Amino acid sequence: MAENKSKKVLEEFGDKIVSQIKKGKNPEIEMTLRNLSNIIYDTKQKILKLGNKIQSRSFFNLAHSKKFLQTVEVASVIKKELLGSGKHSSLRDVFYMVKRTIPGTNINLVEDQTESDKALEDLEVITDFSREQLHVAANKMGSVAGKVIIEDKGDTIDWSKMGSGGWSIPSITDELKFKKVSAKYVLYMEKAAVFERLNEDKFWDKNNCIIISSQGQTTRGIRRMLQRLYEEHNLPIYVLCDGDIYGAYIYSVIKYGSIALAHASGRLTIPGVKYVGITMDDVIKYDLKKHFIKLDEKDYARIKQVSEYAWFKNNKDWLRQFKMMKEFGAKVEIQSLTSKGISFISEKYLPEKIKNKEFLD
Repeated sequence: MAENKSKKVLEEFGDKIVSQIKKGKNPEIEMTLRNLSNIIYDTKQKILKLGNKIQSRSFFNLAHSKKFLQTVEVASVIKKELLGSGKHSSLRDVFYMVKRTIPGTNINLVEDQTESDKALEDLEVITDFSREQLHVAANKMGSVAGKVIIEDKGDTIDWSKMGSGGWSIPSITDELKFKKVSAKYVLYMEKAAVFERLNEDKFWDKNNCIIISSQGQTTRGIRRMLQRLYEEHNLPIYVLCDGDIYGAYIYSVIKYGSIALAHASGRLTIPGVKYVGITMDDVIKYDLKKHFIKLDEKDYARIKQVSEYAWFKNNKDWLRQFKMMKEFGAKVEIQSLTSKGISFISEKYLPEKIKNKEFLD
């Protein structure tokens, strides 16, 4: 059982530090380096991952001591309060459980949540267990609908009978059991408003698919659930985003992983995912220029940055899209398709693009 294994690994982590102290050594923690210099793009697997560089963090090094304590304290909280009780908690809760003044000083162990979050990410690398396996959850920010029946902590849930809002996707999706899955593919979209349109139009029923949304960047729980549907049920995954550089990046995170979570790529990435829209070619095909939003300096800078990523810089199709964005000097939202009719996206745009396999890869 993963819970027992993670407890054992954390116990071994603590025992090692205690052993170093008893031997009169400077206690230290070794882990794979988690900065940009040690993040590589694996061209064979087509994912971002950590390289082989190792870093050491010791207690009696003033530059390391606070982070050392933070990592040990977060490990202690997870071992005793969460895994020990079998309960789950949020990232924010962990921050407050760790936040206290170091005895004999006026220094707080953590000043803000980013510090406890980073310590938790370090523990993921050290233990090779995900945050979710360590019983720490993030905020829920997604919905799903489709002809799927799951079991969640003993409750049987039918995704086809969740009303206008769909089923609220939990932060931790590894523990869900898929009882029945009837679908040809999964359509993920970045915007909840688009999900609501497709759900009201029963797009998932008419096209025998599963629709999933978040609100902006995809959460880890959603990425993991998408990966499970792809790997365990052989379902193609299609991504629907705005026609801008940020939509392209959201797609790339699902496909290749992200720099911040390179250590978790194996549990989150889906190399076979494909992009279904909006593209700059759609702008021309559906006469969407009148709905352009002008690019600003940040947009141009981001286009330059993203186009130089290893997974984009040799992709002719995507480079063409970026070039067209700059030539148009504009971006366009998914909702611009509403100008063609309130249900144009569900009745014509998506069915035709998916049928004709008009994807970007």
